[in-house]
Amino acid sequence: MKEGDRVRARLVLKTLESKFKVPSISKVAGDPFKVLVRTIISQSTAEINTRRAYENLSKKVALTPKGLAEADIKEIEEALFVAGLYRNKSRIIKTVSETILKDLGGSLDFIYSDPLEEAREKLLRLPGVGPKTADILLLFCAGKPVLPVDTHVNRVSKRLGFVPEKAGYEEVRKTLESLYTPKEYFKVHMLFISLGRKFCRALNPKHAECPVRHLCPSKT
Repeated sequence: MKEGDRVRARLVLKTLESKFKVPSISKVAGDPFKVLVRTIISQSTAEINTRRAYENLSKKVALTPKGLAEADIKEIEEALFVAGLYRNKSRIIKTVSETILKDLGGSLDFIYSDPLEEAREKLLRLPGVGPKTADILLLFCAGKPVLPVDTHVNRVSKRLGFVPEKAGYEEVRKTLESLYTPKEYFKVHMLFISLGRKFCRALNPKHAECPVRHLCPSKT
């Protein structure tokens, strides 16, 4: 890692902190199973539709491993329709609920007590749980020192030149974790998402208006 990148990373964070508000982690944390369900619903879905689908589901079914494992798949699909990819998401949610109930005693509380890597490995063995979802649970719910990389964080990190364009999830995650301190991981995650949504968009990014344009080597 170049020293210049570390300096630039500090300036990027400071600038974004002055531009965007960072929510309290308590507002996005909570019961890890519910966070898991919401994260699955949110995949390739706008925030407003994620919220609607999650609220629909919570009104129909108890948001517990037992409740969702025993729920009729059609009922889950109906609730998630607004979120898109609803059939696939419904199947994943039902399957992961059954697995947690059968193999983990119906609880994800191990994320609080197990060492980071052990907890991460257990989560990654669950059906439909990839690195991003696992890391969200570990950071948001258990306060583990890990920095989740969603599509916005990935795009922003590459456009800022912190990682190569072809870098995979683990390279992006570990690079960002080396640029920032563990206590900053949640803040960096949320601020990079805000930047990605408002300015550093996948299509038609607003370079001229971007608050970190003076720190960014990207022109595309």
